[in-house]
Amino acid sequence: MTKKWMIRETTSGDIAQVLSLYPLAFPEEELRPVVLALLKDGSDVLSLAGFDGDALVAHVLFTICETEELDRTGSLLAPLGVIPLLQRRRLGSSLVRAGLERLEKRGIKQVFVLGDPAYYQRLGFSPERQVLTPYAIPEEWADDWQSIQLAAQAPLAPGRLALPEPWMNPVLWEL
Repeated sequence: MTKKWMIRETTSGDIAQVLSLYPLAFPEEELRPVVLALLKDGSDVLSLAGFDGDALVAHVLFTICETEELDRTGSLLAPLGVIPLLQRRRLGSSLVRAGLERLEKRGIKQVFVLGDPAYYQRLGFSPERQVLTPYAIPEEWADDWQSIQLAAQAPLAPGRLALPEPWMNPVLWEL
């Protein structure tokens, strides 16, 4: 990696590079349809990319969401991908932290993620028991559903997370 590592919000001109990243980062999952749908359908998202020079090498998507109480001050962090050659260099962590800072400025109270607790707990996430995933997940994955509260705000009201249509596929909630 060069010293030109830069994080910025993506534009429509970055979509091809974003989509080419995910088969490399997740060769056993097909995430491109949901990413493309969220970027193109007008969903309220924060899409950040990390660039090494002109090359997009990392990407994270935060989808603004709500609970059943219609409190639109939550966000789902997913997916987060880094090209394999540059994994374990804190690029993903840098993207997540940059996203959390921007979301806090937008008034987002709480960010949710379904992922590896060993990774996300280093970033301040902890198991979430009040706000539930859109679809039930197996009990052995309970600690994989996590959240972080931003600033000193109260968490979202308990209930099931409501997300835009691209996330409403039960297959996406199977680890």
